[in-house]
Amino acid sequence: MLDPAGGSSALRRTLHQRGLRMTPQRQLVLDAVRTLGHATPEQICTEVQRAAPAVNITTIYRTLDLMERIGLVRHTHLGHGAPTYSEQEHQHVHLVCHSCGTVTEAASDLMDGLTRRLRSDIGFELDPSHVALSGMCSTCRETTPEELS
Repeated sequence: MLDPAGGSSALRRTLHQRGLRMTPQRQLVLDAVRTLGHATPEQICTEVQRAAPAVNITTIYRTLDLMERIGLVRHTHLGHGAPTYSEQEHQHVHLVCHSCGTVTEAASDLMDGLTRRLRSDIGFELDPSHVALSGMCSTCRETTPEELS
């Protein structure tokens, strides 16, 4: 695993150790992930294309795959669409409102009880920082059907 705080230098070192080089496109993808926080490959591509219009979505997917394999980014599925990518250092559970689509974050230690139970009952090790829970946010819960008309 890479140390996310090491950023570009950690990526450069890891790539070099694997016989790969740091390219401007890889740097742009890493910068876009950091700038956007949680973003789909398409959003990352749009951000990268601001600086390098010739970079295509295939390059983005390949670069994200490489960065995930070396531990610099991670993906999370927040719904039915494309996965979102963020830096490895993000350690939280995503709460997705299935009504309005808002995504909020909660501390991953909220899942400690479930994590322990899954481990003890069935031997499954949960990665709570890679979880998205679907439900309804407080704003949507408070909205009455009359207000929606």
